Amino acid sequence: MKTVRTTAALCLAALAAAGCARQPDRAPAATTAASAATPAQLGRGKYLAAAADCVACHTAPGGAPFAGGVALKTNFGTIYGTNITPDPDTGIGRWSSDDFYQALTAGKSPHGHLYPAMPYTSYRGMTRADSDAIYGYLMHLAPVKLANRQNDLHFPFNLRFGLVFWNMLFLKDTLPASSHGQSADWVRGRYLANVLGHCNECHTPRGRLGQLDLDRPLAGFALTRWFSSNITPAALAERGWTAGGLQAFLKTGVAPQGSAFGDMYEVVNLSTRHLDDADIKALTVYLLGEPPPAAPARRQVAVDQGKVDAGRRIYLNVCAGCHAVDGAGRPHTAVAMRGNTTVREANAHNLIVTILDGLPEQKLGGLENMQPMPGFAQGMSDADVAALVNYLRATWGDLPADVTPDRVAVLRHP
Repeated sequence: MKTVRTTAALCLAALAAAGCARQPDRAPAATTAASAATPAQLGRGKYLAAAADCVACHTAPGGAPFAGGVALKTNFGTIYGTNITPDPDTGIGRWSSDDFYQALTAGKSPHGHLYPAMPYTSYRGMTRADSDAIYGYLMHLAPVKLANRQNDLHFPFNLRFGLVFWNMLFLKDTLPASSHGQSADWVRGRYLANVLGHCNECHTPRGRLGQLDLDRPLAGFALTRWFSSNITPAALAERGWTAGGLQAFLKTGVAPQGSAFGDMYEVVNLSTRHLDDADIKALTVYLLGEPPPAAPARRQVAVDQGKVDAGRRIYLNVCAGCHAVDGAGRPHTAVAMRGNTTVREANAHNLIVTILDGLPEQKLGGLENMQPMPGFAQGMSDADVAALVNYLRATWGDLPADVTPDRVAVLRHP
């Protein structure tokens, strides 16, 4: 399970309208908003901003918090996350709480329509109280005077008036549920997943115009270099997820099923680990549904022994030092291959990309500090990578050894 800094990226949380070159001619609102907020309200706003993962798309690497500059690459060009500090000239210091609510839920700012890289398609369901709390928190921050970067979008997508028609076609009041349930936990979890956490923005397939395919909520999509996994109840159960494992993953980034990496590492690190236990439980209840599906029986998959043997030799030479000969991994250092959700995923995309690209160190707090994994794009041929993937899938994934060198080549040179 992974999801971005996108995003998805994992998770497009940008007020990506951009180019706010000129703010509306009105007095700054930041001083009034900040002074009116109580400590409890500010704490609530900070919590909700984390739940909404605002920092992911509004804080550039090495940059000031919420000052923008994050590049969100799309098929239509690059959109840059904007400055949402209370600076009156380059940030949102002149915005009212009404302006902020309109931006979040309707994709409209005081200076025009926002591109849907800012997930107003999900935030549309946000309550006014939660919007106001986030607004009060942001207005309490230190203003940062940093001009927004201009978007770099291809024609005709750089013509903002087209968003009027996009919204008419694709902006819905609510997003469909990906599971069934009725309890208070399920209802809260749906709000956390579909609205604040905007999981659909990365995990739901998209159409040619970038719209969410609402007939397949959370069914998985390759929004970035990574494939944002299918996280519907049946798919989670198929890959071995349990309520306990999912709660541990969302809270710490580590579970018996593996650790957070790629885009999902940022989602956990910047967002879900800050949720309280009640919300973590609610999110898990919603994702798994009520009742959660039973774990499927292990399948007997016929394999080509020649493919498995070739992959086993590579595994023993290259991988076993960290992940162990029997796939048990090394606690707090390298994840196990046995029971690993990525190995068990029917779509081999992430397994291939991980082997090709490697992974940076994953600092997950406490003793959990997954060591960096080198990429093998230079040292392995497409046939080698396919053989290794097939060995992992057949041995610990209960999946067919059907990955071809051509499939690897496509991901080697996207």
